[in-house]
Amino acid sequence: MDNFIKEVEKDKILVIRTWVSSSIVVKIINDYSIDKDLFIKRYAFGFLEHYIKAVKNNQKIEDCSVIIDFIKYLKKLNIKSSELFLLCSAFKTSLIDFAFKLEIQSIELFEKIVYYFEGIFSAILDIYSKSIAQIQSALNKSVDIVDKYVVMSKTDLNGVIMSVSSAFCKISGYEFFELIGKTHDVIRDYQATPNLYENLWSTIKSGNIWKGDIKNIKKNGNVYWLRTTIHPNFDSSGNIISYDAIGEDITSQVELRNQQNLLAEQSKSAAMGEMISMIAHQWRQPLQAVSILIQKLPLTKMIDGEISDEMLDTVVSQVSSQLEYMSQTIDDFRDYFKPNKRKEEVFIKDVVEKSLDFLKYLFKIHSIKVNYQNNSDSSLEIYLNEIVQVLINLIKNSCDAMIEKNIENRVININTYENKESLIIEFEDNAGGIKSDVIHKIFDPYFSTKSNKNGTGLGLYMCKTIIEQHSDGTIDVYNTNHGTKFIIKLPLGV
Repeated sequence: MDNFIKEVEKDKILVIRTWVSSSIVVKIINDYSIDKDLFIKRYAFGFLEHYIKAVKNNQKIEDCSVIIDFIKYLKKLNIKSSELFLLCSAFKTSLIDFAFKLEIQSIELFEKIVYYFEGIFSAILDIYSKSIAQIQSALNKSVDIVDKYVVMSKTDLNGVIMSVSSAFCKISGYEFFELIGKTHDVIRDYQATPNLYENLWSTIKSGNIWKGDIKNIKKNGNVYWLRTTIHPNFDSSGNIISYDAIGEDITSQVELRNQQNLLAEQSKSAAMGEMISMIAHQWRQPLQAVSILIQKLPLTKMIDGEISDEMLDTVVSQVSSQLEYMSQTIDDFRDYFKPNKRKEEVFIKDVVEKSLDFLKYLFKIHSIKVNYQNNSDSSLEIYLNEIVQVLINLIKNSCDAMIEKNIENRVININTYENKESLIIEFEDNAGGIKSDVIHKIFDPYFSTKSNKNGTGLGLYMCKTIIEQHSDGTIDVYNTNHGTKFIIKLPLGV
């Protein structure tokens, strides 16, 4: 039966033609003045499609709107039950005739053709015997539900609105009469996406379906977004006669995405501010050294009466060395913040050490000891600058916590190792840990544990975003006997 159905799907037109051309069907069409084109293009093909789905997927009559519409149409013509049987039996005969054309003469196949037909016909007859009022009531109920909850509109070829659903009126804030006869210019924000509508009209005028997100403006001036599908409607000759649009309200999704983008920008600005502060600290010592060296020259001349070439060469060499160091910090800063959307294959040891280099001034002036142990020799593909940002943020948070709490022996332990699937990075400090009633909040945006209110509350949020969304990893936090431990897992072999 499955192979037979596959052949039917390949040659639907032949089956339909055989059915409609039978003398019984021709007589019924003529006797009841049935629209032959409507019968063939909608109902005959719909009947065949339902038969195929009933065989393949056990589709029920009530799940096929075309069959329901077909029954309603025949009921309106007052076709007798006996003539309904003849009409449907002709369809069964066309299937058997098609089997003979395929040179399939299997009693088992004929029995299955009849079996599925009888199941479909009995369901049709059951529905047909019921009052049309019952069918109409069910259909009207469905229409009411669609009208209430689905954002829909129908326009003519010029984009003039012919009808809208109640849901369309509700979301836009306009009444029905305020929209009919107008174009969608009433609600469109054309400045948001200037090229969108050119593409939209080009697509649907060519007879294709257009899908996209559209920004609209309510009557009260508020903005809303619809994920919209627009498809053309055709007449029997294949000419476009109107357009239907169905929209899904995605305003909350767009607002969430915009909020996430804002958080990302704020986090980037905060990170840049911290990096500038780090560079300022790193520059302090070499600037002092350069100042001392420069002051040494006039002092030497005043005492000795001259400056030897040897001394001049020494001072120039030492100044150049300090300036080279300062230049390197600028290069590091530029590399850190340049857009980097290409993954790089790196070893985690190099990534950690690069992060520690940014913070070495902080370790020195605050007497913070960092113990780093690496037990990973596998490379991984990551967005380098983003992971460096994560490591710097976690390490600096530990430093800030130890400084704020006046911890005497300040220690940060960093371990990197791997298992079969992941590379693991562990950070542990001895700053006493995070309060148990707030530890679950530390990855929330704008939440900060820093008492001096200097924290933006965005650092750990962005760490989580980078690790989970950009790197397909995980990040967790725990309190230990001595402080706080962060565990990052990044997939190997990405």
